[in-house]
Amino acid sequence: QVQLVESGGGLVQAGGSLRLSCAASGNIFSINAMGWYRQAPGKQRELVAVINSGGTTNYADSVKGRFTISRDSAANTKYLIMNSLKPEDTAVYYCNVVSAPYGSSRYASNWGQGTQVTVSS
Repeated sequence: QVQLVESGGGLVQAGGSLRLSCAASGNIFSINAMGWYRQAPGKQRELVAVINSGGTTNYADSVKGRFTISRDSAANTKYLIMNSLKPEDTAVYYCNVVSAPYGSSRYASNWGQGTQVTVSS
C-alpha cells in the first residue's frame, strides 16, 4: 500500500502563487516518477508536470515558465510551485507516484485524493 497525502490547494487571485505538496509513504522501494495532474470540470485529466528518478522534468505547454516541480527524494515528497496563476488553472490537482514495492520490480501508478485549486479573475 502506498499513501499519498496532498496539501496546499486553495483560493487565490489571478497572478498569485500557490505551492502544492505531496508526501508519499508506505511500501515504497523505488520511485520511477512523480507527477502532478489536474482535472477541470467537464474536462479530461491532464498532465501538468512530472519529474523522473533522474531529475528530468517535463511540463505541459500551458504551464511552462510558470510552474516548477521539485522533489525531496529522502522524504519521498514532491512539490509544485505555481506562479502567475490564471483562472484557467482552476482544477482539482492530483498527485501521482509510479513506484515499486519492496521485493518487486513491478512499478504501479498511485494517486492522491486530489486538492482543489481555484483561481479567481
